[in-house]
Amino acid sequence: MKEMSSTMPSGQQPQKHYGITSAISLAPPREIDHHYTKKLCDAMKPFGVFEDEEELNHRLAVLGKLNNFVKEWIAEISELKNLPPSAISCVGGKIFTFGSYRLGVHTKGADIDALCVAPRHVERTDFFQSFFEKLKQHEEIKDLRAVEDAFVPVIKFKFDGIEIDLLFARLALQSIPDNLDLRGDSILRNLDIRCIRSLNGCRVTDEILYLVPNKENFRLTLRAIKLWAKRRGIYSNMLGFLGGVSWAMLVARTCQLYPNAVAATLVHKFFLVFSKWEWPNPVLLKQPEDSNLNLPVWDPRVNPADRYHLMPIITPAYPQQNSTYNVSTSTRTIMSEEFKYGLSVTDEILQGKAEWSKLFEPPNFFQKYKHYIVLTASASTEENHLEWIGLVESKIRVLVGNLERNEYITLAHVNPQSFPGSKENRNENDFVSMWFIGIIFKKVENAESVNIDLTYDIQSFTDTVYRQANNINMLKDGMKIEATHVKKKQLHQYLPPEVVQKKKRSIAELNRSSNGGSSKRLSLDSSHLDSSRDTDSGTPFNSPPSKPSKPTSDTDDRYDALLVIFTVSVVLFFLIPFYLMNTVVFKFSITSSTKPTATSSPKEEPNGLEDSVNGAPSKRPHSPTQEDPAKRPKNTDTSLAGSKAKPIPTIDTSRTQRLPSMELPDASSPLPASNSCRVVKNSIKLALNRHK
Repeated sequence: MKEMSSTMPSGQQPQKHYGITSAISLAPPREIDHHYTKKLCDAMKPFGVFEDEEELNHRLAVLGKLNNFVKEWIAEISELKNLPPSAISCVGGKIFTFGSYRLGVHTKGADIDALCVAPRHVERTDFFQSFFEKLKQHEEIKDLRAVEDAFVPVIKFKFDGIEIDLLFARLALQSIPDNLDLRGDSILRNLDIRCIRSLNGCRVTDEILYLVPNKENFRLTLRAIKLWAKRRGIYSNMLGFLGGVSWAMLVARTCQLYPNAVAATLVHKFFLVFSKWEWPNPVLLKQPEDSNLNLPVWDPRVNPADRYHLMPIITPAYPQQNSTYNVSTSTRTIMSEEFKYGLSVTDEILQGKAEWSKLFEPPNFFQKYKHYIVLTASASTEENHLEWIGLVESKIRVLVGNLERNEYITLAHVNPQSFPGSKENRNENDFVSMWFIGIIFKKVENAESVNIDLTYDIQSFTDTVYRQANNINMLKDGMKIEATHVKKKQLHQYLPPEVVQKKKRSIAELNRSSNGGSSKRLSLDSSHLDSSRDTDSGTPFNSPPSKPSKPTSDTDDRYDALLVIFTVSVVLFFLIPFYLMNTVVFKFSITSSTKPTATSSPKEEPNGLEDSVNGAPSKRPHSPTQEDPAKRPKNTDTSLAGSKAKPIPTIDTSRTQRLPSMELPDASSPLPASNSCRVVKNSIKLALNRHK
């Protein structure tokens, strides 16, 4: 790997090595790089990405109060459990933070992800009972709710106006000192899986910060990349894009490859590195280690599903996990295109041909595609609606996976932003949210038109949602899902003109949508590795024009691109035989004597586990209908709500890509009986004309 290291000036000590490969460049920043970094900061300020001193101090004060509150509660519990006074005086307890706040990249009004660490005699039931009751009595705490049965159990509340998500971990220690370090793997010994999951967010965050060469450069770069990802509609772990921890690890890897670069350069190099990255080679910040604690880790040798993760980004703390198991063929394609577009824009910026504001311009999603699926979730009360849309949104990636496997669909692009239902398209008393999925259909050769039936794809998705809702006793009267196919020209029936046409908005409107658009909802099946609820659809602030500066060298970029490709190859070399992605290929197929319809719900395919050698998923054959096309109107959406067919249990595909440590599937769970819920079954059939 010597050829990857830059030559150090004579008499200078070699720089500390970061990551599993040598740096691509050790070049120090130039004056022009600092100038571009200042302009980058100026371009981000209107979006509320920087918190002022007063807000920062307020957060510190709230966390200090919460930490004292926890210590007080643990002392009370210890007394109730008859610990001697000498032990009670030093039993301790501590609040740790993780996520964007711990990384130092939180925005104005953002919540805080926190972890309550308690000694071994404090039970999880104590946390959700006595501590919950103690919080209830505190006058500064509002909107208190416990979600004990979530994948990562959590208590959510507002403390003096600041939203906090508080997890709990009980360590196998007699006391919790103030200087406790969670990075050591031995701290996981003899813990239950819920405590390990709860600790994971802190351990990953701390490890990321430890593995970057310059924390301030890392933080500013990550702020820029997170803002860019939100503006471009690719920030959502839940929907199959990347969440906060994944973006942080990509930025951290860029910092390792360019350890002396400042933020403006790092943003450009970020796009250079990941527009050239040869997925599915994994992104690693350090060599994976085995701590002999027998915890399941990301390992393609042991877990066949790991071989088919499309965009693996591996967390650096044990037990190592892939933070991007939700990524699908479509979302990877969309993100890859965005990396390339980001590179072209930052090339222009560093050549003085554009301003940083151009990087943060949102795409016009509603002008991009000819066809859309409108997914509507409705409920009869506001409380039921918030609960219902949280579940529906967490399963949308199942629908995207189903659509991807249709032989006539090339790409399914979900917009992470949800929209309220229009008055014309809903009952007066219903609370409605809509999501839009852009569809690209495959061009069919040698056919004037083709009839496509998406009923099976939609029905398989709705079955999954209703079954999950039934399993957790969420399903209530009035909760419904509907899916409709619309053409671009019909979008005005669902959305206001300014959204469809993407009119520019004022900075005040822009900031309101960025900070207060929607409250953070809990995903029922997501881990607390990241917080990816933020969406933003405003128009960026245009920085004042500046004089063109000296262009960067194209030769340097080409040289860096070659080194990026070499770096990916070295990563693969480090992981052989650990990484066996292309050596084993599983093929998945369905054989059926009957054609799938809305009245028959065949077994659902595992989501995203059927990649062929070139990385594309196997397409499920959908034979064109035998109806005479001339007799059937195009683009009709016929409701089959009255169907009384007996449903067949399906596999919950949202979990098939997870590591064994994540969650057990519920394949045996039956669908709810048709008379116990409001199941709306839509038949979506459309005819595509070759010449249109």
